Amino acid sequence: MQVLSTIAALRAARRGIGTLGLVPTMGFLHRGHLSLVERACAECGAAAASIFVNPAQFGPHEDLGRYPRDLPRDLRLLEQAGASLAFVPDAGEIYPPGFATRIDVGAVAEPLEGAARPGHFSGVATVVAKLLNIVQPDRAYFGQKDAQQVAVIRRMVRDLDIPVEVVVGDTVRDPDGLALSSRNTYLTPGQRARAPALHRALRSAEALFAAGERRAAVLRTAVHAALGADAELSVDYVGVSDPDTMEEIERVGSRALVSLAVRLGRTRLIDNVVLSAS
Repeated sequence: MQVLSTIAALRAARRGIGTLGLVPTMGFLHRGHLSLVERACAECGAAAASIFVNPAQFGPHEDLGRYPRDLPRDLRLLEQAGASLAFVPDAGEIYPPGFATRIDVGAVAEPLEGAARPGHFSGVATVVAKLLNIVQPDRAYFGQKDAQQVAVIRRMVRDLDIPVEVVVGDTVRDPDGLALSSRNTYLTPGQRARAPALHRALRSAEALFAAGERRAAVLRTAVHAALGADAELSVDYVGVSDPDTMEEIERVGSRALVSLAVRLGRTRLIDNVVLSAS
C-alpha cells in the first residue's frame, strides 16, 4: 500500500491504476470504514482511502481538537483490508493559503443535521469535491449512517456533473445495535450501556411502519417516547423525511428516512433507518 501526503504524489500514483474506488474518512477507522474499503476492492479491483480530519466541517465549539486520531493503526487496518493507496494530507495541502471557495448544495443541507450544525455540510461538500477531483475515482463509497451526508454528496455530484458513482454501504452495528462511529470512543462505560437506546427507538418506528402506520407524526412521537425513557439522553432532533431531499413529510409513501441525533454526556450520536414499503 502506498501512503501519500501530497496531491502531486497521489495523482502520479493514480495514473498507474485502472478502476479505483475511494473511501473518504476522517480516520480512527472501524469496521464500517473497512467494510467500504473491502467492497471497493471487490467491485473496482483497487481501493484508495483518504484520512483527513476536515476542519471546514467542524463548528467553533465542536470537537475538532479532540477528535480521535491514530494514524499508524489506521494505516495497518487499511493495508489489511486491501487498500492500494492511502491519502493522508495535512490541512495546508487541502486548504492552501488564500483558499476561499466553498460549496453550498442548497435545501438538502438545511434541515436536521444542517440546522443543528450550521455550515457543516458546506464543509463536507467542499472537501469531498476536492477529494473527488484529486483522486478521480470511478466510485466513491459512503456509509448509510451519515444519511444526510449521502444525500448532500449525491446532490453535489449530480448538480456539478462529477463523473463518479456514489455507492452507499449499510450501517455497521455492534451486536447490541449501536451504530459504529469514531466518536463512540468518547463514551464512558455507563454511557456505552445506554447508547443502544438510539437503535431501539428507531426500531419502534420500524415496528409501527410494519404494522401499517404511515403518519409521520405518530412515528416521530414513538421515537421520542422511546428515547424519553432515559433521562440521560438529550434529543437534538427526530426526523421523518424524504431520503433524497431530506424534506420532512407528513405521511410515508413508499420510502422514508427516520433519523435522530442525541447527546449522551458530551458525546453527540446520530443514527437512522430507512422505511420501505417494497
